[in-house]
Amino acid sequence: MINVNDFKNGVTILLDGNIYQVLEFLHVKPGKGGAFVRSKLKNLRTGAIIDYTFNAGIKVERAHIEKKQVQYLYSMNQQYYFMNMSNYEQIEVSLEKIKTEAKFLKEGLQVELLLYQGEILALMLPDKITIKVLRTEPGVRGNTSTTAMKDAYLENEMTIKVPLFIAEGEEIILSTRDGKYISRA
Repeated sequence: MINVNDFKNGVTILLDGNIYQVLEFLHVKPGKGGAFVRSKLKNLRTGAIIDYTFNAGIKVERAHIEKKQVQYLYSMNQQYYFMNMSNYEQIEVSLEKIKTEAKFLKEGLQVELLLYQGEILALMLPDKITIKVLRTEPGVRGNTSTTAMKDAYLENEMTIKVPLFIAEGEEIILSTRDGKYISRA
């Protein structure tokens, strides 16, 4: 059990049968009436974000989230296969669980799986990944006075905007938060 007065960003709690992560919290002490804690919580099963107000001093159950280091192996028929780095067992995850993260996966990438009592909640990607450019148009000479961008088709089947100087076969660094180009590798 954890007192709501002891909330910190990132703490995971059980509330109404769901697992939530505290994103933001604010202790409010009005002039009249009792103190309360206003919080913003993220449902780790659905990804929904809610605002919730607790009376001060209330205790909620803490959810102990397990983190496993895994390596992405391959995907087949809407299933993604990972290898546990500690005991080398294979873990199967459905596409519905990792829909937004799946487009950044490439063979051999090491990621973290978040689990609660054996249930897979989420996949934590590194902030940046290195990926190869398969196809792109050649840069036009003289068109470098502005921050001109062109389309590039990547090995993970994504198409993003890159600067004109990026050529086919180059490796680039990509942000996993928004899918944007950061720099050359």
